[in-house]
Amino acid sequence: MTELRIHHRTTYRYHRAVELGPHRLMLRPRESPELRLISHMLTVTPGGMVNWAQDVFGNAVATASFQGMTDVLVVDSTSVLQLHAAAWPIFSIAASAISYPFRYSDEEWTDLGALAAPQHPDTAGRLRSWAFGFVRGDVTDTLSLLKDVNSGVADWISYQSREEEGTQSPIHTLDRGWGSCRDLAVLFVEAVRCLGFGARIVSGYFHDPDQSWAGAGSPGSTHAWAEVYVPGAGWITFDPTNRRVGGFNLIPVAVARDIRQVIPVAGSFVGMNDAFAGMQVEVSVTG
Repeated sequence: MTELRIHHRTTYRYHRAVELGPHRLMLRPRESPELRLISHMLTVTPGGMVNWAQDVFGNAVATASFQGMTDVLVVDSTSVLQLHAAAWPIFSIAASAISYPFRYSDEEWTDLGALAAPQHPDTAGRLRSWAFGFVRGDVTDTLSLLKDVNSGVADWISYQSREEEGTQSPIHTLDRGWGSCRDLAVLFVEAVRCLGFGARIVSGYFHDPDQSWAGAGSPGSTHAWAEVYVPGAGWITFDPTNRRVGGFNLIPVAVARDIRQVIPVAGSFVGMNDAFAGMQVEVSVTG
């Protein structure tokens, strides 16, 4: 068991006072058998009204509403939690799903719905062909196949941090040969969906005290990875950026069908076109 403290501060600055629209905040860690949330505190400056709700995926979403004008917005989140994830997990996959291809039950297939359908155009079938290149025969081990795709993403795509907003399409990432953690996660999810798996995007943090993981510029950072649903085992964590399987050192905040649904801070403002001066994000994850 590891006790961690996460401090995440996002600061927006404006050249002149603007009117802030509602902001959607996804910053509260997602509790599970592997994660116990001890406390979470969220503050916004200037002060506003904060309402909490759950979205369709069960994520905790805060909506901050503001009145008046301001030239700065600060969103400050502090969490204390206990992480129980095993470094080398063992998965109890159902006998019916040990070998690929397998068939989800009718109930599972209905509930997975859009999570099993690719979300990006692949009219030429390039991504599908790339994904099926990891299938080693008519029948193969399911977990080994998923691990091969996970490692294959890291073999094909070089990790590189990107400052610009948004996420590359899977085909763009394959063509470019490099991408950020969110680009690699999206590529992995779309690839396994092409193989018939239900998969979802996860956003959150990782704890890296030795700064040995890809993308580590400090002992902690925001991060994006993936989960694949396998009968018996449930949702299995895959981090293609670091070739990891399992949730060790990963702190999930939100899961969703599309990575655009798990942006930590999203909102708008009304003001002059050149009012926006810049944004600064500070994250620390300490044990």
